[in-house]
Amino acid sequence: MAPLRGVEHLVLDDLAAYAQDRGWVVPVGCAVADSGPLDQSPAMRAGWQRVRAAAAGRLVHGVVVPSFAHVAYRAADSDGERAWLLEQGLFVAATDPAELQAGLEPAELRA
Repeated sequence: MAPLRGVEHLVLDDLAAYAQDRGWVVPVGCAVADSGPLDQSPAMRAGWQRVRAAAAGRLVHGVVVPSFAHVAYRAADSDGERAWLLEQGLFVAATDPAELQAGLEPAELRA
């Protein structure tokens, strides 16, 4: 989620570097930028629906976001989306060091 149109590439560049540093491959078409109001429900955001479709279609093994607030503004919504991704067998990681949580990234990546 990029709060301003036109800066989506900056967010994606940072996430791509994070993934590349870990040896992860981002499948073509699976790097998703979403812009719009941060308080909008994930169900209403086209970009997040693309993430859900990739997850449900088993096109990806995990989701990397800058912050869990980029998934959803409200904690209950963010937690619900993260829980759904985990139920799909995906890992979920936030690049913000304050939000890195044990159990969300693949076990072999934890220090």
